[in-house]
Amino acid sequence: MNAAPEALSGAFDRLFTGLSQARESLAPQLALHEVGFITNVATGIVKVSGLPGAGFDELLEFPGGVSGIAFNLDEDEIGVVLLGDYAHLQAGDEVRRTGRVMDVAVGDGLLGRVIDPLGRPLDGLGAVASSARLPIERPAVPIMERAPVTVPLQTGLKVVDALIPIGRGQRELIMGDRQTGKTAIALDTILNQRGKDVLCVYCAIGQRASAVAKGIAILREKGALDYTVVVVTEGNDPSGLAFIAPYAATSIAEHFMEKGRDVLIVYDDLTQHARAYRELSLLLRRPPGREAFPGDIFYIHSRLLERATHLCKERGGGSLTALPIIETEAQNISAYIPTNLISITDGQIYLSPSLFELGVLPAVDVGKSVSRVGGKAQRATYRAVAGDLKLAYAQFEELETFARFGARLDADTRKTIDHGRRIRACLKQAESAPVPVPAQIAVLLALTAGLFDPVALEKMTEAQLAVQTAAAAIPAEITAQFESDKKLRDEDREAIICIAHQALLPFLPEEKTKVGNKA
Repeated sequence: MNAAPEALSGAFDRLFTGLSQARESLAPQLALHEVGFITNVATGIVKVSGLPGAGFDELLEFPGGVSGIAFNLDEDEIGVVLLGDYAHLQAGDEVRRTGRVMDVAVGDGLLGRVIDPLGRPLDGLGAVASSARLPIERPAVPIMERAPVTVPLQTGLKVVDALIPIGRGQRELIMGDRQTGKTAIALDTILNQRGKDVLCVYCAIGQRASAVAKGIAILREKGALDYTVVVVTEGNDPSGLAFIAPYAATSIAEHFMEKGRDVLIVYDDLTQHARAYRELSLLLRRPPGREAFPGDIFYIHSRLLERATHLCKERGGGSLTALPIIETEAQNISAYIPTNLISITDGQIYLSPSLFELGVLPAVDVGKSVSRVGGKAQRATYRAVAGDLKLAYAQFEELETFARFGARLDADTRKTIDHGRRIRACLKQAESAPVPVPAQIAVLLALTAGLFDPVALEKMTEAQLAVQTAAAAIPAEITAQFESDKKLRDEDREAIICIAHQALLPFLPEEKTKVGNKA
């Protein structure tokens, strides 16, 4: 008789518990949000009031899915840089704190993709698969965790690899006037990393959509997009997106570097980045300084480029090589932004419009270009082959100026000028056609040995292509030395010169050919 009431009581308890759990699950979840409101809307920025707890660089949410970054923290209001389409925003709209700083998706899933700085896909291939997220602003690696730059980053460009070598972990500035081939050098460097276990990040900042599409098409056609991440902001995007683009791209590259990989990042170009920051600063009423840029314009680029480094073995040994691009006006390299970046970077490649007009491509001015890492990031074979090349080329450029005035020249001077013209012809190179190391060594050895001197100037292009093709016959045991720090042996040097000489026989005058055959 007592079992029935107990069973009934247990059933009621279970029913009550179930109803309580159901009521709790259906009850609204309460959460506290710090909410402010917009007081003023301008081009690319808004002023916000009512968020006393907001921090610098904190991400704020606006109606319509638009986000922004807290930039100016004044006593009564916050200046916010917007990161999306803000046409629908108006004074009085609510603003919410997120409690986190701006971050970006990182991981292997980004390779081969074209995205914007917010991680949204622009290539129509669906959502981006990412394994993690990193803040776009990160502190640079401490000095004690860095290693010296000793391993070369081959660009595939003879003039750069021989005379202005770049190392993995270096920051090398590419500068020049408009339409002088700056982007072409950067893209050729990316193309040359195929099969070299180097990942690439190409960051287009405020570029024309057609120019970006052309660059992506070249990367896709040459198979370079498979190991490249492309981060794009176009010219009509908000200035805030252009400002955060290089930082987001660097965080993506740093993720690979911290995994022990070698990474190359191209910023194309930091002129647009500086202009975007100047626009935002003037709208936010920051005091202008030289050329209307704010006083901290140096800091925004230095904290970006300081993140490029070569990590020590304890940190994985990865590297991040930066190739920032800057546009000069009327060859004025002493302007504010160019001088800032020259002082931040480890050297510069200067492209001359005069050489470009003469058809000397790539139009690298060897006299104004420098690599402060230099031979330390160059293989011993290159140092031995190209050691005297830069001096001979510089002497030629000086003498060429005097020769234009029709002065009478002695035999030695004419010989120096003729040799210099052939150096210039050999350093010419077609776009999107990087030259492998053995072919470069063969051409440079032939140059230093004077094999090209009897060749007519109009035949130089065909002659050097013949030497590059013949370089495939260099024995494997010799080419293996090119990637090591061992000096080239005399017998190996002679073997390469012999191969180059045989390739040049069809381009030599008849008397030279006869002499060569007798030898």
